[in-house]
Amino acid sequence: MEFIDTHAHLFLKDFHEDKAQIVQRALESKVTKIVLPNIDLISFPEQLSFANQFPGICYPTIGLHPCDVKDNYNLILDELELEFDKEKFIAIGETGTDAYWDLSFWENQIEAFNRQLEWAKFKKLPVIIHSRESIDQNIKLVEAKQDGSLKGVFHCFTGDLKQAEEIVALGFYLGIGGVITYKNSDLKNILPDIGLEHIVLETDSPFLSPVPFRGKRNESAYIPAIAEKISEILDLSLETVAIKTSENAERLFNFKQF
Repeated sequence: MEFIDTHAHLFLKDFHEDKAQIVQRALESKVTKIVLPNIDLISFPEQLSFANQFPGICYPTIGLHPCDVKDNYNLILDELELEFDKEKFIAIGETGTDAYWDLSFWENQIEAFNRQLEWAKFKKLPVIIHSRESIDQNIKLVEAKQDGSLKGVFHCFTGDLKQAEEIVALGFYLGIGGVITYKNSDLKNILPDIGLEHIVLETDSPFLSPVPFRGKRNESAYIPAIAEKISEILDLSLETVAIKTSENAERLFNFKQF
């Protein structure tokens, strides 16, 4: 029984003191693959270095997080784009839009997202989409670009059933993390209608720790706690959840290229 964490920022300073132990604990928890979504130009070398330290376990991505999109976003994307000739990446992202923190650069966010969606199409890579308070907007933006070649995951999905069905219809997966374990989460009512075939597991480490680790730094070793909650909600064995979500992640991300 093995798991895949499709979203963990293990390269952040939160993990600098014990990164080897973090990866070891993940392996001991049967989490054998971890996707590392990039954030910005500053985080990029640290993310790449982390992935290179743990080959076959941690996998790098390339992208610009919407919360880091400012007036100079095209210059940053230009610099990141040069890296395609130097390195291999498992996905484009973390990209998308964010209507929660700051709308000052909303149009820039949309333009940056659209450019990264074009990267995903050209490079035939999945895209990892951030959608805080902006799921409907992101669905429309993906719909406008979808020609059958786009695939990816709506990371940290917390939307309603209609939005989930629209995302699935686009050929995308739902990223399910620690929020599923929270008492006030409505995901427990949505998941039975969606089923295992359309979800992948994620932690979003160091954020959004699942119960019973809420309030602590999140890490990839906590993926089984998320899977256990899903198995409870769907009345399936933990092994079934592990196998199916890992198959989904393997189908989405081309781990074999590394």
